[in-house]
Amino acid sequence: MSRNLASGSVRILAFGIIVVSVLLAAAAAEARNPYRRALFDRYGTTLTDSQLDDLPSNAGHCGACHFDFDGGGTRNPYGLSLEVRLAAGMSIDAAIADVEFLDADGDGFSNFVELTDVANWSNTPTFPGLTAGNVGSVVNVDPADVLPYVTPSGGTDTTPPVVTVLSPAGGESWDAGTVQTVSWTAVDPNGIAGCDIWLSGDGGAHWKQLARGLPTDGAGNGSYQQFIPNLPGAASTIKVVATDGAGNVGEGVNAVAFALNAAATLVAPTTLRDFDMPGTQPFQSSELEDPSTVCIACHGEYDASLEPYHTWYGSMMAQSMRDPLYRATLIVAEEVAPSAGDLCIRCHSPGGWAGGRSLDTGMGLLNDVDLQGVQCDFCHRSVSPHYVAGVSPAVDADILAELAEVPVDPANGQFVLDPAPVRRGPYSDADPSHQWLYSDFTLSAEFCGTCHDVSNPVFVAGATPGTYDVDGLDQQHPDGDKRNMYPVERTFSEWSVSEYAAGGVYQPQFAGDRPDGMVSTCQDCHMRDVTGVGANVPGSPTRTDLAIHDLTGANTFVPDILPDFYPGLDTAALQDGKLRAQAMLSLAASMELTVTPVDGQPAVNVRITNETGHKLPSGYPEGRRAWIHVEAFDAGDQPVYESGHYDDATGHLTHDADAKVYEIEGGISTRLSGLLGVPAGPSFFFPLNDTVYSDNRIPPRGFTNANFEAVQSPPVSYSYADGQHWDDTLYLLPAGARSVEVTFYYQSTSQEYIEFLRDENHTDGYGQQLYDAWVAHGRATPQVMAQATALLDVTGTPDAPDLPRVVTLGQNYPNPFNPQTFIAYSLPARGAVRLRIYDERGRLVRALVDDSSQAAGPHRVKWDGHDNAGRGCASGVYHYVLETDQGRLSRKMTLVR
Repeated sequence: MSRNLASGSVRILAFGIIVVSVLLAAAAAEARNPYRRALFDRYGTTLTDSQLDDLPSNAGHCGACHFDFDGGGTRNPYGLSLEVRLAAGMSIDAAIADVEFLDADGDGFSNFVELTDVANWSNTPTFPGLTAGNVGSVVNVDPADVLPYVTPSGGTDTTPPVVTVLSPAGGESWDAGTVQTVSWTAVDPNGIAGCDIWLSGDGGAHWKQLARGLPTDGAGNGSYQQFIPNLPGAASTIKVVATDGAGNVGEGVNAVAFALNAAATLVAPTTLRDFDMPGTQPFQSSELEDPSTVCIACHGEYDASLEPYHTWYGSMMAQSMRDPLYRATLIVAEEVAPSAGDLCIRCHSPGGWAGGRSLDTGMGLLNDVDLQGVQCDFCHRSVSPHYVAGVSPAVDADILAELAEVPVDPANGQFVLDPAPVRRGPYSDADPSHQWLYSDFTLSAEFCGTCHDVSNPVFVAGATPGTYDVDGLDQQHPDGDKRNMYPVERTFSEWSVSEYAAGGVYQPQFAGDRPDGMVSTCQDCHMRDVTGVGANVPGSPTRTDLAIHDLTGANTFVPDILPDFYPGLDTAALQDGKLRAQAMLSLAASMELTVTPVDGQPAVNVRITNETGHKLPSGYPEGRRAWIHVEAFDAGDQPVYESGHYDDATGHLTHDADAKVYEIEGGISTRLSGLLGVPAGPSFFFPLNDTVYSDNRIPPRGFTNANFEAVQSPPVSYSYADGQHWDDTLYLLPAGARSVEVTFYYQSTSQEYIEFLRDENHTDGYGQQLYDAWVAHGRATPQVMAQATALLDVTGTPDAPDLPRVVTLGQNYPNPFNPQTFIAYSLPARGAVRLRIYDERGRLVRALVDDSSQAAGPHRVKWDGHDNAGRGCASGVYHYVLETDQGRLSRKMTLVR
């Protein structure tokens, strides 16, 4: 407004408005003075009277930190780098000094060069947070005034540095997995801005970057302790690429080749080349921000129930790289198939992978930020590999064009990242303090498919479905297509050919605040909509479609053991995540009992219905399972039959003749067995497995055999009819059985898999540590997904053929719950019914049903967590008891406040 007054464009204004505008302008100038003053105090000799001091279209500007040249609002990359340090407690002066030699805007020039180097460039000083790519975001200034001063140019120095590689000198024999000294000189009159190291295993035909941005001393000498990746080659060479202060690039290659020896292996001689795939490559993007210092500042510490930071922190996404079960698995995988860890680190620590710290595929190079797993910056900088003009951000066309290979599909960790620190998200009206692009990619199921369709690229599809062959080792997969690889996980693909993907399913129990109760994409269930604000910034809009960042899955074991390995973790967030996983499991399956005597013998048919959008269970196959536990009792409540017994004291599941366990068993085929010299059959060695021996997991709604065959996830050694998303199991019971109790359990990992990781670890003691934690924390306690009881005394006759033959009482859902839950039961005939809630001490809490003559059939009752007086009940375990003319049934449930 004050600019309009100065230009005379506003002819008549009330005196009061003029006064207010002057006061506001003065306040804004005063607010930014400490930062502007500190910047000019440090660099004043070059900044004074420069374009950073005086632009014709806004002479009083402050354009170093914000896109708004009047100050405030969205920060540019330089401003963001200061914001992080100020939030960590640094003073303004200290923060400016600390970022001096960073390249905040990623244009190839450090902040120091942009602000001080007037000798080598004709347009310096330049704005350290602006580039040609983001200058269009500036406001309250004419962009034409700014554009010439975003990146140093017009330098008189056009001579590149002279680079000489000193070590390796040639003739050496380096082993993969060791650390070796690479040394060099890089000489240039204007100094060296940074150096990168590259490796070739074939005499220079192909290069792999190993390090970036390394310094030299004042004399141009550089040295770096380089981790040597598993990229063997008899004629290996090292190249050092140096950039001088004027942006000129020079390189040097060691004159004589050296030998790089492959990593030792217990079984398969795989190398890092076997796991090369399309997409963004290491060192091609700027480092991801630290969520615990950056993202939390605006998106945390205001509402643990829905804020992005706390809910994300308690998820397995945030803990994916710390996960001890995953780490133990990777160690064993590396022993039998060296460099297989690269495939894992891609998705468990995408920031570490993109930063080049998975060159050590044994996890030795990862830093503390990398341990924060699938974190905010990764998801919100992800780019769809399928560019759609007019829909995708325009810059995505350039990002994809810069890639050597664009992924066929977002799968297998073949992600694409925006190389610039620009976040993306699905709200077009967002006004954050950081750079922002509207993109709906994070709303798509395809985005989730990036890491939830996992394949082994060592294998190619064979001539017949379900067979896979090794097409040579120490080389990249021929086409990068997941359909031409061995399928390790197919969660996304299972969804893609389900009814959920075809148009959605009405399931309000998953839908959160979605008004229509429909769920379709992964996010609809695993990041359900809630009503709230997405940031703690005053004025943040209240949204009714805010995706809660809990990313809830089914892992209830790892949250318990994580603090044993990382004592400083937020255990409250982890336990909140565990409770959400338990609630999710209680919704993921439903169970129906049908009593139908067989030849006069009592029997119960157990139908398990898959309520998810993928197979049940799905995801990583090894050790993950679900099963049915059946107990029958006689008239004196004495057990007369049991199937699927689980021993809590040992973690052992009994596989009796009637046991029904839902799982997938991968293994090694007879074809591969001969090549590797290992036994054929089911195996936990996932990087070696080339065949599926069995898969009886229950498919989702919309299942067809043809479609699941096409996406490499058909039933194996089991059968489901097209359209079937349930499974029936008939149990013949002893003649004296009068009641039955059935529980459907899920377990994150099995005793057999934990013992495998302990016994097959020949590297260190991590497998034993995992085993000890497993024992100490209840041996991955099985979780109840569904539960029901039924009376088997069926001497009476149902009122109608479609009515139940017995009284049944189902497990409440969700469970645990807050604020409400539902209890289902069924009656074979009209009669008196009482349904009551009791606490652990047996005291009556709430009478839900007291009916002297309730109709036969299924019934469902809601409990809102309040007692008979209308008071909210405390967290804890409660018992609900159903009493009918036929007998008494009871179940437990958990209320969480």
